[in-house]
Amino acid sequence: MTSIRTNSAAMVALRTLETTNKALEDTQKRISTGYRVAEAADNAAYWSIATVMKSDKAALSTVQDALGLGTAKIDVTYTAINSAIDVVDSIKSKLVAAREPGVDKEKIQDEIKQLQEQLVGIAESASFSGENWLNVNSANAGYSSTEEIVSSFNRTGSAVTVDTIDIDISTLALMDGNPAVGADGLLEKTTTSGTGATAVTFSILTLDITAANVTDATIDDMIDFVHSAFTDLTNGASDLGAMKSRLSMQTDFVATLIDAMTRGISALIDADMSEESTRLQALQTQQQLGVQSLSIANASAQNILALFQG
Repeated sequence: MTSIRTNSAAMVALRTLETTNKALEDTQKRISTGYRVAEAADNAAYWSIATVMKSDKAALSTVQDALGLGTAKIDVTYTAINSAIDVVDSIKSKLVAAREPGVDKEKIQDEIKQLQEQLVGIAESASFSGENWLNVNSANAGYSSTEEIVSSFNRTGSAVTVDTIDIDISTLALMDGNPAVGADGLLEKTTTSGTGATAVTFSILTLDITAANVTDATIDDMIDFVHSAFTDLTNGASDLGAMKSRLSMQTDFVATLIDAMTRGISALIDADMSEESTRLQALQTQQQLGVQSLSIANASAQNILALFQG
């Protein structure tokens, strides 16, 4: 039935055109934002999952920064200990030279004194971001013999935890400002050579081959003591090297994990631009056809008018 009051064809064409325009608007939104789920209204479940994953990814990025900071601290300490090892080795060589008959021990002691001052300088300058693991004061209220480096961020359901890597610095300190007996750094620990009135007490930083009562036997004890300190320093450097390697592996793992999370988020909410481009072209064609169909449907009333013209 043809009616001049109700144009059914135009109504259908208009509804189809509105649907096409809505789909075209959604497609253009995806193309302009790059997201197929830009807000909760697009897909509440995917949006919620992606939002949580983005938050976890940001937390992991902070963990990555913390690992970088921890690695830098270890690098500074490791470099300083290696330098201290070289200096202590030089002191041992000077002591060995002092055992030779007829040598000028005063000159050798001058050289040893310069090396001792170099050790102090190394310990005092091994600082990064306000922290120094080689020159400490265990009497301070905030002192801790264990340093923590944030290593990972974990989520189990709604519960989150932060894991740390612990570093024992109690065996690394070269100097300790704590006046308590026995609270000494590696360079401050003392030993005694000889007994009675001829006993000589010394540390790496205070040994003096020109002091009173120092004999060849005393120098031999000094050599043995310095070698023991050399071994302790080497062990400390070895521990730091192992920890440095572990932090490097953890940093690589966190970076890989961040990449994996980025891919997961992308799979949930990112738009497939190739697909959206194809859909855009199809919808534009449908829109043009819808406009033509609506025009044809609206023109049908004019055809009815022609029937009454004679």
